[in-house]
Amino acid sequence: MAPGHVFWAIFYFACLCSASLANNAKVNFREKEKKILDQILGAGKYDARIRPSGINGTDDKATQVFVNMFLRSISKIDDYKMEYSVQLTFREQWLDERLKFDDIGGRLKYLTLTEANRVWMPDLFFSNEKEGHFHNIIMPNVYIRIFPYGSVLYSIRISLTLACPMNLKLYPLDRQVCSLRMASYGWTTADLVFLWKEGDPVQVVKNLHLPRFTLEKFLTDYCNSKTNTGEYSCLKVDLLFKREFSYYLIQIYIPCCMLVIVSWVSFWLDQGAVPARVSLGVTTLLTMATQTSGINASLPPVSYTKAIDVWTGVCLTFVFGALLEFALVNYASRSADRAADMHRENMKKKRREMEQASLDAASDLLDTDSNATFAMKPLVRHPGDPLALEKLRQCEVHMQAPKRPNCCRSWLSKFPTRQCSRSKRIDVISRITFPLVFALFNLVYWSTYLFREEEED
Repeated sequence: MAPGHVFWAIFYFACLCSASLANNAKVNFREKEKKILDQILGAGKYDARIRPSGINGTDDKATQVFVNMFLRSISKIDDYKMEYSVQLTFREQWLDERLKFDDIGGRLKYLTLTEANRVWMPDLFFSNEKEGHFHNIIMPNVYIRIFPYGSVLYSIRISLTLACPMNLKLYPLDRQVCSLRMASYGWTTADLVFLWKEGDPVQVVKNLHLPRFTLEKFLTDYCNSKTNTGEYSCLKVDLLFKREFSYYLIQIYIPCCMLVIVSWVSFWLDQGAVPARVSLGVTTLLTMATQTSGINASLPPVSYTKAIDVWTGVCLTFVFGALLEFALVNYASRSADRAADMHRENMKKKRREMEQASLDAASDLLDTDSNATFAMKPLVRHPGDPLALEKLRQCEVHMQAPKRPNCCRSWLSKFPTRQCSRSKRIDVISRITFPLVFALFNLVYWSTYLFREEEED
């Protein structure tokens, strides 16, 4: 071949290569995506009403849908309504062999859709949902990805308010389990099966913060339900929440203890300070009642007794008991005053009788003296004189020999037994009894409910 012909052949081949590279560089893959979508989702080629075939393309097997989610936030847990609100990114993935396409040598990783009605979708619903909504700001937070081998990934961000039946017997020392249930509405397990995606199907944001609870752990499980129309596939996530006790310790338990201790101040006040003791008892009682009603207002009216009911009930009983103690002290004091008045009246009466008897004896002596001389009473009575014997007995009573001091008797002397000191004795006994009984109640209360909490764990 002539050298000139070789040169032109090489030049022509180089031009062809350059044109081919230029054409490849100008390929618009977005335009390719449109053509592929029109090809696989065109009219008469794909029907979104028909579910995909089962495993390995078998029509008699159920379609498997793999589920996973990302828990973004938990906004509140309402004890009164027994519900909680959660925001999550929910994902489903299944295989639809009708959607296979050519990935152009691996250059197209997936196709993206924003219209969920163009492909078949599982009829999943949240069975314990109360309220829910999608997020549409700025654009709808939803997408569908179709992979070359026919796999479909559906992702959406939603906010849900879910029912959470609670057992409040140990409130506020309790733990609550709130579930998130997902089930098929119309397809039975013969047609559609939900499965958890392998490898960490539920993810939780790292900085999750709740005001009064702590998310301890979560568990995934299956909850298939059988009805008279068939068996339906169901998935669930159990979220275990532990209530933060420090809030209730500061807001409820410590203030109640302080009110009970303040009610004991009346035991140290004088029994005659009636206005001070009455006002102190009534004020603490009303404050305790207000505290109790405020606690119950934030909780549902359940039929069983809660741990907080036991605490507030006993504290209210102690405050009320302190008020009743003052009523008993006042009654004992008035009884002692009446007894003292009666004793004084009897002594005055006996004194008047003795004086009258002395005057009568003196007048008899004057009448028997014929010489009209005044008879002088001897300074010392005769041994047979009854008045002298009575005085002698009184002297013997008051002049008894002192007994030896005894430590037990000296301690018991603080609790007088005389009628006039009975009210004081009630106050002294109450100063010791009330704190001891309250300390015993605290020991039993905390040991019982903390032990029951460990048993439930």
